Amino acid sequence: MDSLSQVALGAAVAVAALGRRTAIWKAALWGGVLGTLPDLDALIDHGDAVLNMTLHRAESHAPFWLTLASFPLAWIAARVAGPPDRFRRWWLATWGALVTHPLLDAMTIYGTQLGLPFTDRPYGIGSLFSIDPLYTLPLLAGLGLALRGGPRALRWNALGLALSSAYVGWSVYAQQQVGAAVRETLALRGAPAPEARILVTPTAFNTLLWRVVVMHGDHYEEGFRSLLDRSPTLRLASFPGDPALFEATRAIPSVARMARFTHGFFRMAERDGRVVLTDLRMGQEPWYSFSFVVARRDDAGLRPLSPVNVGGRQGMDLAASLRWLGRRALGHELAPPR
Repeated sequence: MDSLSQVALGAAVAVAALGRRTAIWKAALWGGVLGTLPDLDALIDHGDAVLNMTLHRAESHAPFWLTLASFPLAWIAARVAGPPDRFRRWWLATWGALVTHPLLDAMTIYGTQLGLPFTDRPYGIGSLFSIDPLYTLPLLAGLGLALRGGPRALRWNALGLALSSAYVGWSVYAQQQVGAAVRETLALRGAPAPEARILVTPTAFNTLLWRVVVMHGDHYEEGFRSLLDRSPTLRLASFPGDPALFEATRAIPSVARMARFTHGFFRMAERDGRVVLTDLRMGQEPWYSFSFVVARRDDAGLRPLSPVNVGGRQGMDLAASLRWLGRRALGHELAPPR
């Protein structure tokens, strides 16, 4: 999730854990700092663009390592902010602020390696967009009211946490509803769902309009589903894949790493002699956040390159896209801008 959400979550968790045992502002400040601490791994340069992407949300987001780090950090907090005899509460606040960070990140589709050091499998439920005001605002409101003080200060903070947590639960429920519509669509077409891999993620800033990607052997499909749509099924647009190009490049380390990291939701394409691997999970046709040039074709064949990210929103009409997003979320059947 975005940094503001993580700061707010860490602060709210620390305030709830420490209660009246220290000043609310101290707990909020400590929790806010800890809430953003795991994301400092983004400052590490691992040598190329694919490694930088896939090693983000790795050790610094693993509950095992965060639990170990929580003990010395809590000891520092208890000594600096006091009182020292409240170490257990400071540890609970520290551990909670640290561990809830990767758990929230895992609700997005990016991929969080929660199981390190035992497994590097990236987990991404994908029921929340990385920036969602309806998740963040209750936390900020609860914290703001708590910092004003008064007999109900802690109750306001708890209410903010409860509302934001309920919203996470709602996002999972909504995702399941959209997934059911996708499976019904495929079944009516004579394409049983078990034969296709399905991805369902929310569009920007909401959980009302969802993007769907269905992977087939030689092509993939993209569609959009609003919870306000009246039709029981949805329209899917088809786009070509290139499995032969993947077979020719799968031994390249960056290709193999991205194929695993995306759980197979990627596209291979050759453009002007450059081989580009695109992560289909983040973005929409034809704009994606991560598209890596991984090889070049010359007289000797395919030559691996140090991957470079050429993804982004170049050429996108942002105003038109936001207008489409708002109208499509309300159930209007509109084709997405291309």
